[in-house]
Amino acid sequence: MFRESSGQMAVELAVLIPVIVVCALVVVNVMRYAELCARFDRVAPDAVLAHGVSPSGVTSSLAGVDEVRSAIERGMSPMACEVEVSVEDLMEGASGALLDLSAGTTRFTCTLVFRPWPSSVSIAGVGYQAPASIRHERKIVIDRYRAAIIT
Repeated sequence: MFRESSGQMAVELAVLIPVIVVCALVVVNVMRYAELCARFDRVAPDAVLAHGVSPSGVTSSLAGVDEVRSAIERGMSPMACEVEVSVEDLMEGASGALLDLSAGTTRFTCTLVFRPWPSSVSIAGVGYQAPASIRHERKIVIDRYRAAIIT
């Protein structure tokens, strides 16, 4: 009465379930990363324009990094991600000419660091922690002497 293929479906299901779960996790992580990148690409230029052009306190050319980073983090608040901001004065490489067209230009490099979920998994007592992180970078060049200009 029992055929040789009895229980074959249970074995196939046991093999397919982990593959389906991994594929679902990949899709969830890709969609979450796409949402974070879209939000970051809107928030970063606004934060640089609002806080990077005229930072409060010290008025050096490299000021405003902390203000820009905290503004981006507030804009990304419902999502858990890391934000890094660095600034580079483009006047350092200036030619020294009397009339320099790049006077006051500053490059803000805003970086979004995304770590996929789950970052650590423990199955049958064996643990695995994913060291991978994906970085999305947005470089924004502003002119401190011409407000609301992004180049």
